[in-house]
Amino acid sequence: MLENVFISAAGLCGATILGSLIGFAIKKVSHKWNDMILGFCAGIMLAAAIVGLIIPATESVSSSGIILVVVGVFLGAAFLNLLDLITPHLHSITGLDREQHRNNAKLNHILLFVLAIAIHKLPEGMAAGVGFNSEDVGNAWSVSLGIALQNIPEGMVIISPLLLAGVSRIRTFSIALAIGLLEIVGVLIGFFAGGISEALLPVMLSFAGGAMLYVVSDEMIPETHAHGFQKQATYALLLGFMTLLLTDKFFS
Repeated sequence: MLENVFISAAGLCGATILGSLIGFAIKKVSHKWNDMILGFCAGIMLAAAIVGLIIPATESVSSSGIILVVVGVFLGAAFLNLLDLITPHLHSITGLDREQHRNNAKLNHILLFVLAIAIHKLPEGMAAGVGFNSEDVGNAWSVSLGIALQNIPEGMVIISPLLLAGVSRIRTFSIALAIGLLEIVGVLIGFFAGGISEALLPVMLSFAGGAMLYVVSDEMIPETHAHGFQKQATYALLLGFMTLLLTDKFFS
């Protein structure tokens, strides 16, 4: 059983890294394509928040426990709102100096977007790890596969925005690797904590979902509508949303 847990954890982390490597193939792009890429990312995150986090959270609680999910969503959004205030002080993560952060609103928006992806990796990994405590290991593998397939485009969307904001390639890959490792930690916590993780999972899933909804609405969509290419960005968002939805439908 423990071997299955480690294989699952390595697979989830590896999927994020694979997506990151694919993301490095994207070179400098125009505003139009940048907005479309960011719109596609927003669609993926929107679907991941709803289909992969909030809906599973609601399905794991009773009707009386739904308030926990609602509170979790708003706490996640409030937490990202708080992080929005401190992103200019996170220059050590990007390797850029304080002044570049202070004068580069776009970089701070991108960093918040990356942090939102990082935040949901822990509960996502826990969701996979908890399943290996049950007798139905096949269901646990289905959850892991669905998350791994989702991690590939998520890994891709981490890379391009950071590179476009001036973060070095080595630093960008290090950030992507750290985010992937969070998934391993989540799987191990989910498996070893067992019942405790299962009880906390609805709140953690909804918290991560709320954080992602916040960054999509407050940062990503406004950015894609700021350069006159909002129609293209909107259709790219729909494409990203449906890509993750179909991936979840056919592979989980």
